[in-house]
Amino acid sequence: MKSSPIHGGNVHAIARSQGRSVHRVLDFSASINRLGLSSVVRRAIQKAIPLAVHYPEIEALQLRRQLARIHKIPEDCLAIGNGSAELISLIPRALGVRHGLVIGPTFMEFERALMQAQALCTYVMAKPDTNYTPPIDEACTILDQQTRIRRTKKKGVDCPIDIVFLCHPNSPTGQVISRAQFHQLYESVQRGGACLIVDEAFIDYCVARSVLRNVGTMAGLFVLRSFTKFFAIPGLRIGYIAGSKKEVSAIRSLLPPWSVNIVASAAAEAALQDNAYQRQSVTFMNIERKRFRAGLQVLPQVHRVFPSSANFLLMQLSVDCSVARIVQELCDEGLVIRDCQNFAGIENPTIRVAVRRPKENDRLLKALMRQLRQ
Repeated sequence: MKSSPIHGGNVHAIARSQGRSVHRVLDFSASINRLGLSSVVRRAIQKAIPLAVHYPEIEALQLRRQLARIHKIPEDCLAIGNGSAELISLIPRALGVRHGLVIGPTFMEFERALMQAQALCTYVMAKPDTNYTPPIDEACTILDQQTRIRRTKKKGVDCPIDIVFLCHPNSPTGQVISRAQFHQLYESVQRGGACLIVDEAFIDYCVARSVLRNVGTMAGLFVLRSFTKFFAIPGLRIGYIAGSKKEVSAIRSLLPPWSVNIVASAAAEAALQDNAYQRQSVTFMNIERKRFRAGLQVLPQVHRVFPSSANFLLMQLSVDCSVARIVQELCDEGLVIRDCQNFAGIENPTIRVAVRRPKENDRLLKALMRQLRQ
């Protein structure tokens, strides 16, 4: 990778360049829960502000204990980070990774973390003609082939794959895999002596698909979670990883002291208790995502809108569409969408849009209609 990954949500720079308030930018490029801060979390933040005169807990112990109770895993099997991106960056170094397999197209921080650790990165890419369904069969073929070589040759593979990254639901495609596919992948990973990292940043929208409950019984399985997307607190930066005690302890040892601030910890603790907000968010998304997708599918020059289990939709446009022009024209109107051309494995022209509130989604539909008619 020659440069840093490009992410959505850069609304501050966009607002500055246009001389407008950030509150007048509708950001469809970052997939944040459009129900916004829950009242429970807002009160917790306000209550925590006076505590800012103190240092936070070094390892966010109270939050770890709460997560341990909820997920029924030992607190020593959890590490809290300043966003899941911080934890991703530490995983290859903490685990001594030399070669990673990334199931893509996906979140580019996996590749970045491998490169920073001077590890090799191999991709296995999903295809648009299968709705970008994660290619589990192909990933298993690669892993099993490597295992066979290592068992039949004295010298084995020069640099065997020792870690596999799966984003589930995947970003930017929104795709999930079945329980059977997960077990198929895990078994191939285990046969090869590797570990499996499952990033569940968007799992709250389809929590039945989570594999977090398997952490206690499946050696080498690690699950990442984020509070950013579902609980609408990206500015506070907080996430966590669950896995075996020894390896998670190694990850914690690389975290700087006070990585997570007091306000973020308080917000996360409150969010976990707000069951009403969680139910409301899932219900809203199930209804509005379906309606929004139907509106996008009938726009001119829209080749297809891929199904999604998350709070965003990936759309492939006709080959003669200029994504760069559309992105810029919409940006000038204060509407920010995600140009997906920098995702390895995504066929252009493709864009991703977050599912926001109905009136906001309707505004984008009208703006896209104007642009795609040109």
